[in-house]
Amino acid sequence: MNLKKLIPILEWLPNYNTSQFKGDFIAGITVAIVLIPQGIAYALIAGLPPIYGLYCALVPQIIYAVFGSSRQVAIGPVAIDSLIVASGVSALALAGSESYIAIAILLALIVGAIQFLMGVFRLGFIVNFLSKPVITGFTSALALIIGANQFKNLLGVDFIQSDQIHILIQDIWQQIATFNFNTSVIGLITVVIIIAFRKVNKKLPSALFVVILGILIMYYFGKNLIDVSIVKEIPSGLPKFTMPEIEFYQIRELLPIALTLVMVGYLETISIGKSLEAKQNEYRVNANQELIALGLSNMAGSLFKAYPTTSSFSRSAINQENGGTTGMSAIVSVIMIVISLLFLTPVFYYLPKTVLAAIIIVAVFGLINFKEAAYLWKANNLDFWLMMATFLATLFFGVEYGIITGVGLSLIILIFRTSRPYVTELGKVPNSNFYKNKNRFEEVVIDEDVLVFRFDAQLFYANSSYFRDNLDEMASKKGSALKLIVIDAESINRVDSTGVEMLKERVKFYQNKGIAFYFAGVKGPVRDLLFRGGLLEIIDVNHFFMRANQAVKFYKTGDRKHQEKYAKYIHQAYK
Repeated sequence: MNLKKLIPILEWLPNYNTSQFKGDFIAGITVAIVLIPQGIAYALIAGLPPIYGLYCALVPQIIYAVFGSSRQVAIGPVAIDSLIVASGVSALALAGSESYIAIAILLALIVGAIQFLMGVFRLGFIVNFLSKPVITGFTSALALIIGANQFKNLLGVDFIQSDQIHILIQDIWQQIATFNFNTSVIGLITVVIIIAFRKVNKKLPSALFVVILGILIMYYFGKNLIDVSIVKEIPSGLPKFTMPEIEFYQIRELLPIALTLVMVGYLETISIGKSLEAKQNEYRVNANQELIALGLSNMAGSLFKAYPTTSSFSRSAINQENGGTTGMSAIVSVIMIVISLLFLTPVFYYLPKTVLAAIIIVAVFGLINFKEAAYLWKANNLDFWLMMATFLATLFFGVEYGIITGVGLSLIILIFRTSRPYVTELGKVPNSNFYKNKNRFEEVVIDEDVLVFRFDAQLFYANSSYFRDNLDEMASKKGSALKLIVIDAESINRVDSTGVEMLKERVKFYQNKGIAFYFAGVKGPVRDLLFRGGLLEIIDVNHFFMRANQAVKFYKTGDRKHQEKYAKYIHQAYK
């Protein structure tokens, strides 16, 4: 057993040096500076007191630094997961209440347990059913929902909170006239400042700047701005070890939202980890190890009052851009958060909620991926409409229905594509030994008495009828002139029992009509399955060829010298 694979920190820590620490130190402090206001803001999205956003930045970061295979991914509270938490937990308890907090913490434990078990049993591939168009549609819709929900704090109006955009828009339209002037001015100016900072330099800590500015304004001019809502008292001190309150009926109610968080959180982490991996040659991201790391982070975090956490796009990028190369930057970030929790929480008393809303709105609207939508429209219409279906389902029916729609449609499209793969007839390229697609190469020569049939997928129960129907259709077009069928099987990488039986039945059918039936380019594992299925009982081993041109040449010239040698090799390999 390789201990370094189970505990990746053992891979880099023994060789850690001073030059690496310099970069990690700067990166860790920078991430913490961004994380503190984000943590407070994201806790509010989740319907929790602000302090819980900072709790999420403690134990989960340390656990991930030890067990995560990516050395630069930043773990903690994120906007999307916070909204999913709010949409799920709000159905069971009143936001901000003790029971609400307890359920949110229990949710972290459930999410962590599922992630850990998936990692242990190497089930990371399951999440691959969420394709990129699905994620694009899902995250873009969530960004709009998150942003719309923050208009409550941005404008100082008690808008309804919902994960359905039409409900939010209707309520905003009806109550927009009651906006609070002072709150709105501060919030909108904050939005403009953050955007201006980003235009100048994305590395500038715009969130920290507007937080400090907002606190100073309310501290010195608060008497004239009494209608502006502020964060007020945030408890100081570190979270105590506490077992989450486990109620089995709550686990049953939380399971759908937990599965959504598992999939979304894992995909966020993998996509971020892979993008950072591509920029260096020091480590490789292991998908199943990431599940284990996330699972342990969430389970351990729940013991110290953290709600579900995952990786952050923005903070991971900041970590990498500022010189973070190992998990030490996460440890530095945790130390900064600890100092803040112990000594600096009173500073946030005067922080306007409208400033936090502005930070969230600018951050999440950056997740709306217009470029990907435009690209899919040009590149693949089916993927574009898959993205739009997920986007609209999430937007109008809520988070759970959005993810169910995305996964369901992905599976339907996968089944459709595998059950109706590309098929074509091949023709001989003049003055060569190559056979190419007649629909793409006009110069190829098509023999009236020969059909070279190519099938571009695995051959199994879902598409065996499609194979047979297309083969018969092409054969019928040749008419009575047809004397030879060659199956070019280079693109067939698997065959099941249904596929084998269908092939045997077709071979017999065409043999009875006096038409020879050959195979070319059959891969070894596929050939083994065909032989074990009894194909050799009705067809000679000499009728298997390396290339289509050899099959046609063998039929037309009777040149057996090369083919007998190849057949002997096949027979020995099979035995």
